[in-house]
Amino acid sequence: MNKPDLVEKIATDYEFTRVLARDVVDNILQTISETIQSGEEVALAGFGKFKLVERAARVGRNPQNGAPVKIAASKRVKFEQAKAMRELVNVKKRGRKKAR
Repeated sequence: MNKPDLVEKIATDYEFTRVLARDVVDNILQTISETIQSGEEVALAGFGKFKLVERAARVGRNPQNGAPVKIAASKRVKFEQAKAMRELVNVKKRGRKKAR
């Protein structure tokens, strides 16, 4: 699912116009982005949390010639799924036994 699909789903489920649904999705994404940029984490119960993590500078290797390459420190967004989401995604099918 991509953003236009999400907008369409919300518009259909809640009988919103596509414009209103797009504005809602944009506002949610903007709020999450701004909160993460400020250094706060965004926790959505039953779904997971987004947080900003810093990666230290390090030395890597050029894959073509093996020469060492300095990799600068950087920041990235990390997502940790909630237990409920992990269990939902990893649901095991019941009633099926492994073949021997």
